[in-house]
Amino acid sequence: MTYEMPKLPYANDGLEPVISQATIDYHYGKHLQTYVNNLNALVPGTEFEGKSVEEIVATAPDGGIFNNAGQVLNHTLYFLQFTPQPNKHEPSGKLAEAIKRDFGSFDNFKKEMNNASTTLFGSGWTWLSVDKDGKLHITKEANGSNPWRHGLKPLLGFDVWEHAYYLDYQNRRADHINKLWEIIDWDIVEKRM
Repeated sequence: MTYEMPKLPYANDGLEPVISQATIDYHYGKHLQTYVNNLNALVPGTEFEGKSVEEIVATAPDGGIFNNAGQVLNHTLYFLQFTPQPNKHEPSGKLAEAIKRDFGSFDNFKKEMNNASTTLFGSGWTWLSVDKDGKLHITKEANGSNPWRHGLKPLLGFDVWEHAYYLDYQNRRADHINKLWEIIDWDIVEKRM
């Protein structure tokens, strides 16, 4: 199996001003490409050959294969959850019902997601995930980890590595997180559920 770059459903400048073309060119075009290339170089001849990135993330020990598979999975979910022209600014349907049930309200969910994202020390990801019983969870994942590692299915992820926001927001991680809400494709997030 060869791991490939996800195809963006928007132009490299399509998420401006929330995420600039320069950031997409660097973050997607160079950073993610490096993880894909590394994974393709590391997996052949190992027990992970022929396995999906989800399978690798769920079962690989810490190290190069896990780190690169995690970042391929994380970035693929991240880049594909955005749209230049959201048709709604809040989820609807089953996802909205689950958010209300598990977090009290959409506003409270946003507050908890923002808090988790801004308080994660160092590099990593904040995820909204669902467990096998349908309960939603917000988790902080260090470095390249992903909720798959803990038996959860990721639905929405915020990249809080500095490379995700430094060109556009410098050290203002909270500003970056607040702006991401403007470009989320809630239909994609709900389909993941």
